Amino acid sequence: MASGHTITIEQSQQHVRVTHGDLVLAESDRPLVLRETGSPVRYYIPAEDVRLDLLTPSGTHTVCPFKGTASYWSLPDAPDLVWAYPDPKADVARIKDHLCFYEVEVDAAG
Repeated sequence: MASGHTITIEQSQQHVRVTHGDLVLAESDRPLVLRETGSPVRYYIPAEDVRLDLLTPSGTHTVCPFKGTASYWSLPDAPDLVWAYPDPKADVARIKDHLCFYEVEVDAAG
């Protein structure tokens, strides 16, 4: 990692739920919590806990020097709402097969 830049990944038992309007897009009690220098806390949710049937792959790809190349998925009214790293760099290999959303509700009691 670059000097001063850190990424930590922790397994959590917190309950996270992702909604968009009336749609529940994901719900999980086993997210990974990723903390990265200069970024908000992100919850990476196992693919099995995500309603992939509601999402459409987009053509968008971005490259993070620390995590690798991200692929994105969209809803009809919310482009590139979800992303994942199908082939993450070794330091963050745990996020493979997990998806991340911009807006996530977290049950702090969990």
